[in-house]
Amino acid sequence: MAQPLGGSVLAVLFLLSCSAMAMAAYNVVDFGAKPDGQTDAAKAFLAAWEATCRARKPATMVVPAGRFLVSQALFKGPCKNAGMKMFIMGTLVAPSGYSDITQWITLKYVEGLSVYNGTLDGRGQALWACKKARRSCPYGATSLTIGQSKNILLSGIRLLNSEVFQMSIFSSTGVTVRGATITAPDDSPNTDGIHVQMSSAITIRGSTMRTGDDCISLGPGSAHVWIENIKCGPGHGISIGSLGNAAQEAGVQNISVRSVVFAGTQNGLRIKTWGRPSNGYVKGVTFEHAVMSNVQNPIVVDQNYCPSNINCPGQSSGIKISQVNFHDVRGSSATQVAVKLDCSPSNPCSEVSLKDIKLTYRNKQAQSYCRNVKGTASGVMNPPSCL
Repeated sequence: MAQPLGGSVLAVLFLLSCSAMAMAAYNVVDFGAKPDGQTDAAKAFLAAWEATCRARKPATMVVPAGRFLVSQALFKGPCKNAGMKMFIMGTLVAPSGYSDITQWITLKYVEGLSVYNGTLDGRGQALWACKKARRSCPYGATSLTIGQSKNILLSGIRLLNSEVFQMSIFSSTGVTVRGATITAPDDSPNTDGIHVQMSSAITIRGSTMRTGDDCISLGPGSAHVWIENIKCGPGHGISIGSLGNAAQEAGVQNISVRSVVFAGTQNGLRIKTWGRPSNGYVKGVTFEHAVMSNVQNPIVVDQNYCPSNINCPGQSSGIKISQVNFHDVRGSSATQVAVKLDCSPSNPCSEVSLKDIKLTYRNKQAQSYCRNVKGTASGVMNPPSCL
């Protein structure tokens, strides 16, 4: 797995690339930002972005080494030049405490931007403590939101301790995340690593995620998503869903998840839908080459999803699930039922394929459970297939 470049190496490469391409560079410090971690640099960051965005030739925004306090920043397009770059050698830190904002750093209406390295520290500890104490708390802010954007590259970014989602990709196309490191405590609420929704042509690869919720979650409208070479744990695994929260909902299709390692996670490969009517669907999904290490639910389709078991809909899920493959999944389950396919009675899962499943429970044979599902099993099957 490729490792993110160090700050000094990145700085040298940046200078060489700017010289070679005669690319204009706009340093946030030149616009008044102070790398002291205490002075709000939001205005300076936005001024540097505006200069980069308005440049008629390819330009670069530079964040040098140091800690920069940023209260909130919306980097908005469209911009006049294609091939914009952002080199971040320092750390952006959110304000301490919490507020009512729901997005901290946002890219919106941006096309053709490459962001290299950098750390975003959401400092979510105060909000987590508020929620744990069951006080009246705001929902929280997503650290990095990519909205209504196209052809975005994030390479080597590090996300720490977001109040809620670490990264959200919404209504965008052609977004690639590679070499990311995403970290939050395992008891931090709703800190999904990367959430994708209403987006297509998304690639997430070569990344490590330790979170308090799903490492990656794919919501309604996710299509043509490629996920590869991911290390996940702790966390809740890689999930499609939850789906079916609304009666009218976009489907999820053409999803590939491969070469993933799960360590001590609550789930491994999961599809979750609420038990209520909906016109949504899941089809064309392949999960393959996955390794489980002490995972509570390595393979799970749950069409009666209700995490708190409070005010559960208790109806039949309308989400139609078809053409789902679980191939070459091996390792250890922390529970006896290693494969659970619990589908909708009114919309049974169809064309489900299990192939070469090798999962054990405490070095013994695990079990599988199927309900309302049609499909095939082939190759080595441990636990024995319930299809």
